[in-house]
Amino acid sequence: MISQSKILNKDRLPSLLERLLEERIVFAPAREGEVILIRKIDSPSQVILGHGNAKESPKSALFPQRETLFRYRAEKGEAEVDVPQDKARDRVLFGIRPCDARGLLLLDKVFKGDCSDPYYVGKRAGTVVVSLGCDDPNPSCFCLSMGGGPCSKEGSDLLLLDLGDRYLAEAGSEKGVALFDDQVFEPFNDESLALAEKVRRESEASMKPVALRENLEERLEGIFNDPVWNDVAEACLGCGICTYLCPTCHCFDLCDEAAGTTGERIRVWDSCQFALFTHQASGFNPRPTVRERFRQRIMHKFSYLPKTRAMMGCVGCGRCVTECPVNLDIREVLISISEGNAR
Repeated sequence: MISQSKILNKDRLPSLLERLLEERIVFAPAREGEVILIRKIDSPSQVILGHGNAKESPKSALFPQRETLFRYRAEKGEAEVDVPQDKARDRVLFGIRPCDARGLLLLDKVFKGDCSDPYYVGKRAGTVVVSLGCDDPNPSCFCLSMGGGPCSKEGSDLLLLDLGDRYLAEAGSEKGVALFDDQVFEPFNDESLALAEKVRRESEASMKPVALRENLEERLEGIFNDPVWNDVAEACLGCGICTYLCPTCHCFDLCDEAAGTTGERIRVWDSCQFALFTHQASGFNPRPTVRERFRQRIMHKFSYLPKTRAMMGCVGCGRCVTECPVNLDIREVLISISEGNAR
């Protein structure tokens, strides 16, 4: 029987990445300018681990910000349609955080649901997720309050826990177990397991919980028209950075770009925070102000998705907290609603 846990010494990590690069496309945290982003890498030397969460989530590896769905040519009364075939090698999302790995589960529920999206599903099927546990969570992180955890395996095929000079690698799926065939992995010992448990306990203990009502979903339904939305949305600029950086936001727009007899249909990210998101051709907009749009974001994540997908649309990664230009904190919004400050 194959063990579900192994040891990976840090000096052998480059060898593992080199072999993965030979077989697959690898996305990992990499430095770009002054920030760390999730990028396609060409060399193990590009990978940056242990510096907190990347500025952006890894969702673009499976759900690109701009994606061509098909190209067409129309001439002489006939039309030809070409659907790009993604023949790229399988993917690895390496070194992403547990919150982002868990976020993929929500995207799975959306894009692999009743109306399956072939573009996402095709990429996801051949993707292996190797996450890195958070031994020192950022103060803006609140994954525990969202049902996850800084060292959770949920959504990961393989979870790495930093034990100093080595990682404890824990398989979360058969894909993860298959990685153990690589000789860089060694048998674990009781000392490593005990140290990993200590890392888990200390990491979770360092996180400040968000005090939420147990019936938050029902609470939100009851305050749909409450004046509280005027207060919590007052500072919002509607810039949409929260949704673009979010690992679970998945709204998109479809656009046709044509030139003469040829063109293409593309899918691009969109945001419920944009004024034109629900603007209809008639001129009517059911969400005409920031108040309605901010409310939609909160309702979608904490009321609608729990109903339709049995999972909250927030994994507590904290990006919307740290990157909001006006310091709007979603945790404070949820606490305000949970404490009954709405009239």
